[in-house]
Amino acid sequence: MKTSELRALWKLALPLGLAQAGQALMGLVDTAILGHYTSVAQAGAGLGNSLTFTVCFFGMGVMLALDPLVAQAFGARDAVRARNAYWQGVWLALATSVGLMLVVAVTPPLLKPFGVTPEVAEAAQTYMWWRLPGIPALLLFVGARAYLTGTGQVQATFWAMVLANIANLALSLGLVFGAGLGVAGAAVATVLCTWLQLGVLVYALPPAPAGTRRRPDRAQLRQALRLGAPVGLHFLAESGVFALAGLLAGRLGETQSAAHQVALNWASFTFCMTAGIGSAAAARVGWSIGERDTPAARRTGLTAFASAAVFMVAASLLFVIFSRELASLMSKDAAVIDTVIALFFVVAVFQVSDGVQAVGAGALRGTGDTAFTFWVNLVGHWALGLPVAWALGVRGDLGVVGLWWGLCAGLVFVAVALVVRFLFTTRRDVAALST
Repeated sequence: MKTSELRALWKLALPLGLAQAGQALMGLVDTAILGHYTSVAQAGAGLGNSLTFTVCFFGMGVMLALDPLVAQAFGARDAVRARNAYWQGVWLALATSVGLMLVVAVTPPLLKPFGVTPEVAEAAQTYMWWRLPGIPALLLFVGARAYLTGTGQVQATFWAMVLANIANLALSLGLVFGAGLGVAGAAVATVLCTWLQLGVLVYALPPAPAGTRRRPDRAQLRQALRLGAPVGLHFLAESGVFALAGLLAGRLGETQSAAHQVALNWASFTFCMTAGIGSAAAARVGWSIGERDTPAARRTGLTAFASAAVFMVAASLLFVIFSRELASLMSKDAAVIDTVIALFFVVAVFQVSDGVQAVGAGALRGTGDTAFTFWVNLVGHWALGLPVAWALGVRGDLGVVGLWWGLCAGLVFVAVALVVRFLFTTRRDVAALST
């Protein structure tokens, strides 16, 4: 591993990882605040947030088609092509958000028939319906972030998250407790902060180069959709199995459901840095492919894999050593805390696999290979992980801990498959995407 490559990777990855952590921190803050409101509010908002993001993850994945399109254009020194790709992303975001809002709106009435307790289902419904106005802003934000990352400009993404988190803390406290809005207050705070962070990135966009085309282009939109749809389906497959685990946890009772949401928030928080490493890998791999330098792309991928593995080992140790302290930050319920502590040992086991698969998806995305990641996630999470989770957590007597062991099995399979795929893909020259 070259030291220069490691420094260059982390120059991008650190602000991106911190920004991603800032995004997760908003969810952590909302969960913690509602945990001191009522356990029903905490469980319902956590479930509503999980389901909302499950739907939105498809759109967010579609927007990541900009990763290879912008990065490879930037590597080829074609600023106009990179900016054209961004504008097609704007149109794609607006069109996609309409469908996602409809899906989120009709999902809550299905919770009670699925077996979620009425109180938790009602809180989840309130949260999801109040989150609807933030969906277009979220997709537009992901598109702007992808463009800035692909052109090596990542500082604005970090500062957008800093401002959003400060505002979210103040708004959540004020709306949940001060205004007495409870779950609805947490949702409104998140929506307002999503629009705020989008505004920061739009302000940070550099002037468009001469020749930029802002109108929709059918050919470019088809290319973006061809690249982005598999990423969206990959995100849907991965987040969907976690959301389904949340629904199954909801059937196990309020305590196990709340514990599931707390553990998921913490696991998502540590995952953020490796997501940042994956985004940095996508950009740097894309630059190298645009420059027609596949060996450099391979070095970036290997450096990113090693970085993610080391970081996640450290995170795993923190979960084991400070399990009670971390659980207590998120809940005052002794039963919830004890269940979270048991879950943390499972989280510690799959942290490394979770980080490696995030980097694998990013590195392959930089090459323009997005379909394989979807299929391996579908097999790993749904054909392997979900049956194990059902057998141990629902049919067995391990409860929510058994559900998480199933999630762990799926992540291990996906991580190994993506590493193998990247090594196979980059053993010979990779062609840049055609325009």
